[in-house]
Amino acid sequence: MTADGTAGHTVAVLAYDGMTGYESGIVTEVFGLRWPDIDVPWYDLKICTERPEPVRVIGGATLSTPHGLEELAEAQTVVIPSVRDPRTAPSPRVVAVLRKAHEAGARIVSICTGAFPVAEAGLLDGRVATTHWRYADLLRARYPSVEVDPAPLYVDSGDVLTSAGCSAGMDLCLHLVRKDHGAAIANAVARRLVVPPHREGGQAQFVEAPIGVDPEDDRISRSMAWALENLNQPITLDQLAARATMSARSYLRHFTRATGTTPVRWLIAQRVQASLPLLETTSASVEEIATAVGFDTAVTFRHHFVRAMGLAPSAYRRSFHAGEAVAAHAAAR
Repeated sequence: MTADGTAGHTVAVLAYDGMTGYESGIVTEVFGLRWPDIDVPWYDLKICTERPEPVRVIGGATLSTPHGLEELAEAQTVVIPSVRDPRTAPSPRVVAVLRKAHEAGARIVSICTGAFPVAEAGLLDGRVATTHWRYADLLRARYPSVEVDPAPLYVDSGDVLTSAGCSAGMDLCLHLVRKDHGAAIANAVARRLVVPPHREGGQAQFVEAPIGVDPEDDRISRSMAWALENLNQPITLDQLAARATMSARSYLRHFTRATGTTPVRWLIAQRVQASLPLLETTSASVEEIATAVGFDTAVTFRHHFVRAMGLAPSAYRRSFHAGEAVAAHAAAR
């Protein structure tokens, strides 16, 4: 789906009694706000409830909306935020609507424990899925046909996507914008929301552990900032450690603890991300782009790009390059 194909794309998010406003707020911020300087067709957002009466939001507020399960079933992207108690059975009406929406071709998205009603609908059977790390074992025990992976911040299975804890919903929503509109637009939305467009690492970095003020983390951050400014150059672990005035062994330990990933994996991910706007907006060859973002060869670039994005750089360019997307859209009319 390209920027020219999302005009009128309906995103519906379920609101329920006893909810917090946070997760529906994430969906609203990403899909509901229209930024005047982001000049692409945007989404049509609907907040839906199971019943017509207002729902109570934690904190004493109430939320009322004209949209119900019928609109949820008709949406092209359906978002289910975390349920109030994953230990209780999901609403049969909501489960039925999820099946109906999926059968109609909707993209089903869960945030945190919203994976439970999606799994109840059978939409995660045989798929890899994630949820909040605290409830991963419960999801696995209740739905043994689901391959539960508690590590990632989100899992994209094509037409069904799941995210980890509540804030990982932002990562997943920005991922959807990236899929629909490309990296440049997703990055622009992220900048306006003052959040990272892509977070490295997984849930492991957020599992309960003693938290303290670590001056080493600031040195890690500075070394990462230096690396981002020099992605086109060869960067070694020893260079990063030297920037942080640490030994390589100490740097690796602190980096992994702070980010949930290794310096090498982080660098590869940053280089792949840096290549996206070049593929989308320039006519540079894959070989030239590989060099520009610091890969030794185009072969290495293609290998890591496919592992990260699920398709080759050339295929990504055909889908997201502005000129090619517009031409393809015009040819289809």
